[in-house]
Amino acid sequence: MLDAFAKVVAQADSRGEFLSNKQLEALEKIVTEGDKRLDTVNKMNSNASAIVTNAARALFAEQPQLIQPGGNAYTNRRMAACLRDMEIILRYVSYAMLAGDSSVLDDRCLNGLRETYQALGTPGSSVAVAVQKMKEASTALVTDLSGVPSGDCSSLVSELGLYFDRAAAAVV
Repeated sequence: MLDAFAKVVAQADSRGEFLSNKQLEALEKIVTEGDKRLDTVNKMNSNASAIVTNAARALFAEQPQLIQPGGNAYTNRRMAACLRDMEIILRYVSYAMLAGDSSVLDDRCLNGLRETYQALGTPGSSVAVAVQKMKEASTALVTDLSGVPSGDCSSLVSELGLYFDRAAAAVV
C-alpha cells in the first residue's frame, strides 16, 4: 500500500524526474485538507458500529427475505458474518480515506470479494445495497458540521463516496 505521497514519489523516481508543480500542488492540497481528512475518518471510526447496524437494519427492512428461514443472513452465525463483512468494508474505506488512495481498499478488501460471495451463494446485489446504506450514513456524519470548524468538505465527501461506490461495484 502506498499513500498519496509515496505513490507520487515512486512514479517520479521510476521516470527519473523531479516532482512537477502539478504533483506538488496535489500533495499540498492533501496536507491542507489533512485535518478535515482526519475529522472525516474519526467520525466514521467513532460511529462505525452505528453505521453498520443501521445500514443492516435498513437493508433487512428492504429485503426481509435475507433474514427469513433460508435467507443468507438467517441464523445468528450468518447474521454475524454479514455484519462482520460490512464492518470490514467500512474499515477499509476509512483506510482509503485516510491514505487518499484506494489501493489498500482494492488490494486487501475488494480483490476476490465478488468471487468469494459467489462461491458462498451470497447475493452481491444485497451487499452492494448495504454498502450504499453505509455510504449514506457516513456521508451524513461527515457533512454534519456540529462541533467541527467550518470549511468546505465537498471534495472529501465526493472522495469518500467514490470509495464506497468502488466497494459496491466490486461485489456485483
